[in-house]
Amino acid sequence: MTQFETITECPKCGGKELGKGKHSGYAVMVPANKMSFGSEVEYILCTDCGFIIESYVKKPEKFKGTL
Repeated sequence: MTQFETITECPKCGGKELGKGKHSGYAVMVPANKMSFGSEVEYILCTDCGFIIESYVKKPEKFKGTL
């Protein structure tokens, strides 16, 4: 995903060693008022302090029309 490419430093501790992780399986994000299996959630995090810098759903199209 291209939105992850702009982050180079942790805003909490200044660490430069970042990583990418995801929730999947039963930890998926599901639309609040729509029947769907939902989407995995991906994260950019600092590998020094563990701070989650950004999070994104992998399939944002599944949430269209939910508001």
